Amino acid sequence: MKIDRTVVRSLLLFDRISDADLDRLLTHATARRVTAGDAVFEQGQVAENFFLLVHGRLKVTQVTQDGQQIIVRIVHPGDLFGFAKALQRLDYPGTAKAAAESIILCWPTDLWPQFVEQNPRLAVSAMQTIGQRLEEAHTRIREMSTQEVERRVAHAVLRLSQQAGRQEGHGIRIDFPITKQDIAEMTGTTLHTVSRILTSWEERGLVEGGRQKLLVIDSSGLRSLAEGARD
Repeated sequence: MKIDRTVVRSLLLFDRISDADLDRLLTHATARRVTAGDAVFEQGQVAENFFLLVHGRLKVTQVTQDGQQIIVRIVHPGDLFGFAKALQRLDYPGTAKAAAESIILCWPTDLWPQFVEQNPRLAVSAMQTIGQRLEEAHTRIREMSTQEVERRVAHAVLRLSQQAGRQEGHGIRIDFPITKQDIAEMTGTTLHTVSRILTSWEERGLVEGGRQKLLVIDSSGLRSLAEGARD
């Protein structure tokens, strides 16, 4: 599909790059539309490309050695992803699937050194992304090691509302399809447990659910739960 330069220009990552430099970058890029549920790449696949999400949302999952699937990252518009070469890997460490219909740009992995050398801001963005991923991973490990399940779920929902929330009526809508199973995979618990917690929260007026939808009504109440406060 054709690359719309004005759409790419609107992303924070490219808002200061010159037209000439942007055109040079896009010369080597290929645009793809990814249907919800389809994979951009699979865990263990040879990393032939790296990517930028232009529109939509992606979920990156990993399957652990004991066969458990966990969601390790949500990719938002403007995020670079799949840059295995920057991690000194030849393969992708996880599977990236579209949570909603998405548009991505992809470049051959061999162009990664040129990509970052000629565009210092993009290199900084990649390093920031790696740092954010590490920090979030450490936070989630700490939460799973030290916190009860309800606190972990509260932290996960708050993160989603901050990263992908939009104001809607009397609350903040998580702006992509999100399932109870997704939240279970983010927090190291079961579908049954997440269903029980969300039902309790709905009864207390903290959230409002729906099929693959979640509206956060009382962020301060969720924050109190995440911090370990009781009714």
